[in-house]
Amino acid sequence: MGKGVHIQELPGLGTRYDVDLRSSDGERVSIVVSRDGKRHLYVFTSRSDEPAAVVELTEEQARKIGAVLAGTFFTD
Repeated sequence: MGKGVHIQELPGLGTRYDVDLRSSDGERVSIVVSRDGKRHLYVFTSRSDEPAAVVELTEEQARKIGAVLAGTFFTD
């Protein structure tokens, strides 16, 4: 998918995308896209196996956040 993005299939669950933010610090974001459409966002601030934050998003919520991050402007 690109440098710094790693994809792993999770049998029976969906797909995990790991995005390296700062390779030297181990900062990364992992997104698990479940087969049921839910997205789980995990934020790691170090090389620890424990995330600093976890957010569960519906497909619609993920699309809204993705639009904001992509710089898309929209109205209610």
